[in-house]
Amino acid sequence: MATVAASSFFSERTIRRARLGSGLVMFVFVFLHFSNHALGLISVSAADEGRRLFLGLWRNPVGTLILYGAIFTHISLVLRSIYIRRSFVMPKGELAQIVLGLAIPLLLIDHVIGTRIAHGLFHYRDDYETIVRLLWITSPGNGLRQVFALVVVWFHGCIGLHYWLRYRAWYGDVAAPLLAIAILVPVLAVLGFIEMGRTIAEPAYEGVVDTYRYEANLNTRYYTDPAAQAQVAMIRAGLYGSFASALLLVIGARARRRWKERVDQITVHYQSGESIRVPRGFTVLEASRLGGVPHYSVCGGKGQCSTCRVQVLSDYEHLPPPDKLELSTLRRINAASDVRLACQLHPVADITVVPLLIPATETTPPANSQETSPGREREIAVLFCDIRNFTTLTETRLPFDIVFLLNRYFALVGNAVEKAGGRIDKFIGDGAMALFGIGNSPEEACRQALSAAAAIARDIEKLSAELSDELALPLRIAIGIHTGPAVVGTLGYGRVRSTTAIGDTVNVASRLETAAKEFDVALVISEPVAALAGADMEGVESREISVRGRALPLKVYVISRDKAVELAEGTG
Repeated sequence: MATVAASSFFSERTIRRARLGSGLVMFVFVFLHFSNHALGLISVSAADEGRRLFLGLWRNPVGTLILYGAIFTHISLVLRSIYIRRSFVMPKGELAQIVLGLAIPLLLIDHVIGTRIAHGLFHYRDDYETIVRLLWITSPGNGLRQVFALVVVWFHGCIGLHYWLRYRAWYGDVAAPLLAIAILVPVLAVLGFIEMGRTIAEPAYEGVVDTYRYEANLNTRYYTDPAAQAQVAMIRAGLYGSFASALLLVIGARARRRWKERVDQITVHYQSGESIRVPRGFTVLEASRLGGVPHYSVCGGKGQCSTCRVQVLSDYEHLPPPDKLELSTLRRINAASDVRLACQLHPVADITVVPLLIPATETTPPANSQETSPGREREIAVLFCDIRNFTTLTETRLPFDIVFLLNRYFALVGNAVEKAGGRIDKFIGDGAMALFGIGNSPEEACRQALSAAAAIARDIEKLSAELSDELALPLRIAIGIHTGPAVVGTLGYGRVRSTTAIGDTVNVASRLETAAKEFDVALVISEPVAALAGADMEGVESREISVRGRALPLKVYVISRDKAVELAEGTG
């Protein structure tokens, strides 16, 4: 693989982290602000009490620096990302995030001027009573605008948070509660605003208003001084103008670049026959999207997953080297030297590629059928098992006898896997594949896999003894276990869909099951499985085997049935 590109403080990885960090700061601010609005369901005074705590956190010098630093950093990096993006052909989720993000400054500038800036320059008291009265009674149109802004801000943040978290192994377990929170927070915030507005609009409320404080607020320079109003108008024009100018500058720079790139193009060739002409500097993923070539990219082209990876069929040694982010992802999947991430690869000359994960074009699936998903990368343990000499065992048996034997065998394998905490992936002939660790840690997955293997080896002997009069040879099992990263997702077509795993880890586990037959033992496990399970391998025979697709040999442990039971008990 090509050496990694020189990294610097302003590397793409650092810039992405800065964008993420600034976005998280703003999301925390928004969450606390909306939670404060929700206190309006109790009373206006309760919301104001919560406001004091909120302002104590964000209106001190440190909080102000962090918040506004995050805002300007995030806006700047978003505009930069719009500039460097070569094509706006993208999934709807990504497009929605960009459109909502660009709408936020336009929706919130007036609100910021009427609260934070007015307070800082003219000592305007921007408490809930004043602001809600203004938005509910004096200017209800602005009130509707702020409700709309609230929804836009929240869902823009939620989309970004989802794209960031969706590859975490634990995200699937907490996605449902997080969705409930994502729905409840804006709903409660809007209901809190409505309840405060209705309360303040009631004639009886005038009797409890602090008249002196209210009149003093109306007599501030913000309302009475023409010079102050002119200053506010200048600030408003400056903020709107700055944002509009920055956006127009980005659009103009993109147009100028596009004009120059018309004479400097390359061709991306696909093994399937398509050829797409794109300006030099486009990524392969952008070329695919521009040309309508189906191409997976679960993370949205951020280099955080490997689903867009391609194999380079032309001269890959002279391509731009992968940066730190791309190199890290490629190493995680043990990619070959000619495999690159399409979203990070900017070819400088004509190139021929083949996407390694190709989404099939399907007709509309039947109602209530499960949709195909490219999945999520997880650290799992994979177990393969197979009956040895199965052909010899069954060549003289009737088909119904074979079905009976297989069903007994499948039952004991399925029972052992489920009791250990795994799940059966599939039965293939007289073989079975099981997955462990989809909902827990790799260490626990390896212990569960060893426990299931011991149970299978033990129960197959019991079944063999039970059917000894019916069988020409005793039943013997071969099991292979390996652990590592694999893409776990729902694959299939129409109604025939199931959750499965694909990747190098699965291939190696299958190879270890074959090795168990070659070594004439019940179980072969890889060294990572033994290490993660915490198994005592003293006295256990170890070997190194070559595995197709791996440059270096893999150290494995060759284990008998009795030893497999001991290991399972020792790690349980």
